Amino acid sequence: MRKVWVFGGAAVALGTGFVMLLVVGVYIVAGNLVNGVTSGGRGLAKGAVPAAYKQLVQQWGNLCPALSPALLAAQLYQESGWNPTVVSPADARGIAQFIPSTWATHGIDGDGDGKRDIWDPDDAIPSAASYDCELAKYVKDVPGNVSDNMLAAYNAGAYRVIRAGGVPAISETQNYVQRIRSLEKSFAAPVTRIDPTRQAAGAISFAQSRLGTPYLWGGNGTADQGGRFDCSGLTKAAYDKVGITLPRVANDQYNAGPHPSRDQLLPGDLVFFSDNLTDSRAIRHVGIYVGGGYMIDAPRTGAVIRFDPVDTPDYFGATRVTEDGAKALPTTV
Repeated sequence: MRKVWVFGGAAVALGTGFVMLLVVGVYIVAGNLVNGVTSGGRGLAKGAVPAAYKQLVQQWGNLCPALSPALLAAQLYQESGWNPTVVSPADARGIAQFIPSTWATHGIDGDGDGKRDIWDPDDAIPSAASYDCELAKYVKDVPGNVSDNMLAAYNAGAYRVIRAGGVPAISETQNYVQRIRSLEKSFAAPVTRIDPTRQAAGAISFAQSRLGTPYLWGGNGTADQGGRFDCSGLTKAAYDKVGITLPRVANDQYNAGPHPSRDQLLPGDLVFFSDNLTDSRAIRHVGIYVGGGYMIDAPRTGAVIRFDPVDTPDYFGATRVTEDGAKALPTTV
């Protein structure tokens, strides 16, 4: 449930014509920015890394040139979804998903307490960075991008990367590298402008067509639910309509692309709200930005899908959804 911040009837009064102007506008903007790029520096996007791990990721993500805080964050998210207690079917353990035999050789005492604990993020995150940088040294003379080769070595082993002369032709490894490099954009603080997406207008059009529909907790818009949605069900359906598959939950949708600042918002961006403005995992509400400081959202039980203002005390941030970003998200986080 989201706190409601409504300026009287202004949200409803915006009307269909307003949205259609914005839908046209997003294509004009897209044309103007077609040569723009998405680029991240050494910083992390606001709230993308849970506050408990942010300092560790920022510090250890700068351990070597082949690594960055955003790349380390993307790798950890891909491995465990920030869950320090998870165990994989292959017995990979903890937030960095070390197999015990690998941990025995490469785990380090990151917090200096005299113990190397595979379950302790204060040890596991530094160990992941240390192991990455060790692998980067092994593959430094291999043709291709050293960060890609480092990630491939983390997944398949350095010997296979050296023997293949780059990322080996193993689908699991190729997908691993591609997913993490795509997710890296979601965790990096942008340092240049971010391209608009051409699917944005279609997502807005879908959301607009559902204006006035009653809210339903857990609603996916199915016939047996009377076509009703909750907040993340609406945003998922809107992007499904244009061929981009988002996760079902709002806090997972936050990682489906790079994060424009408030003054960079474009129609079609997803906008997020939380009571904890330092941790994307605490996000509890999402809407689709339509311009002019407003979004279309499914706010709460008893309300209908409508226009609401974005600039509220619980505004967390935004995501410019990309196809590659959405495809990179782990299926379970």
